[in-house]
Amino acid sequence: MGAVHTGRVEPVPPTDPSGADGGGTFVVAPGAPLSGTVTAGGAKNAVLKLMAACLLAEGRFVLTNVPDITDVAIMAEVLGAMGVTVHRRGGHQLVIDTPAELVPEAPYALVEKMRASIVVLGPLLARMGRAKVSMPGGDDFGHRPIDMHLAALSAMGTTFTAAHGDVEGSVQATVAGRPRLVGTRIVLDYPSHTATDNVLMAAVLAKGTTVVENAAREPEVRDLADFLCAMGARIRGAGTSTIEIEGVASLHPADHTVIPDRVVAATYLAAAGLAGGEVVVEDARPDHMEMLVRKLASTGLSVELGPDGLRAARDPQARLSAVDVATLPYPGVATDYKPLVVTMLTVADGVGIVTENLFSGRFRYVDELRRMGADIRTEGHHAVVRGVPRLSGAPVRAPDIRAGAALVLAGLVADGETVVAGAHHVDRGYEAFADRLAGLGASVRRTA
Repeated sequence: MGAVHTGRVEPVPPTDPSGADGGGTFVVAPGAPLSGTVTAGGAKNAVLKLMAACLLAEGRFVLTNVPDITDVAIMAEVLGAMGVTVHRRGGHQLVIDTPAELVPEAPYALVEKMRASIVVLGPLLARMGRAKVSMPGGDDFGHRPIDMHLAALSAMGTTFTAAHGDVEGSVQATVAGRPRLVGTRIVLDYPSHTATDNVLMAAVLAKGTTVVENAAREPEVRDLADFLCAMGARIRGAGTSTIEIEGVASLHPADHTVIPDRVVAATYLAAAGLAGGEVVVEDARPDHMEMLVRKLASTGLSVELGPDGLRAARDPQARLSAVDVATLPYPGVATDYKPLVVTMLTVADGVGIVTENLFSGRFRYVDELRRMGADIRTEGHHAVVRGVPRLSGAPVRAPDIRAGAALVLAGLVADGETVVAGAHHVDRGYEAFADRLAGLGASVRRTA
């Protein structure tokens, strides 16, 4: 482990992403084609799980390439409520000090801000033998993705109860006088990213071997496994559909550099596709987004890996071509990419059909695009997008992180001014989004 006690550290500030004050806006206008270089930064969907993994051992951890986004601040608050100290150093580095004793509870006031905080459940049960996590929506936690987490952790020896909006778990088996999970074979109903992460973090300290079948294969799962192995865990098969974890008695702190965010990288590639011009995403990993890159190429966007990074280019005089897209578990096209693809199709030549196979309610932003003149018809899990030459600027509202970013991009190809309210949603996953787009030549500014 490298030297980590030098340098200035600042507490990660608490944040209020509730949007009670309106959440700010992005003001967007069409302009010249884009040109320049940008970075995606560290992956949100990796760093949140890495932060949770720091609960597994006492001592100081250092995470590098950590984006300065709201969700990281929320997870820092979640860990802080458990007795962990989180500081930001040098802009994109987190110093995390985990004490010997933790408060194994995640309070409602923090969990309601970010459902991903459920990933503290596995590490807390593994290390402390008990955990209490508040769940939004009260006692009824049926028919939610949490079911897979609870079923897997139950199979490893945890008993769960639900009351007053909390899920409380306690490990029943004991080894050498202390509660300890027991390895087993787990078959996930669906290759859930967060469920796979939770089981991984629980299994590394379990007695015996755990085999996870139908595991998620995302690069972020592999990144978490690499971090856990650096802490002393024994994991084989991460990044495949079968992961084998041999439990160890204890882990130790480690340093780790977070992989780049493939969805943020895709956002800047889509920006080049919409506005035209040439954009280079320096840290993009095309091997993490192969299927999406193929689809983007089918629209007529040139995407090539060069010495400076992943380059996306489109002749401003050439119109994009429509394509059909279906979301699937990794390595398929991720559901987070879908708002970007739909927005590109709104101004493409032809008709594209987009099918959402993973989640319901992921077409809520379509009405906002229609306000901007998009021709989109939705039927269940399908959206039929008939491209128009240009969109029209309008006041719209971001319903979530990725849809909010897509609406900002839509403003790049909309006549007049587009004002995207609910900018706080975008802040959850994008660092300095307006500034980075403006650095590429886009007419985008952020209001408080």
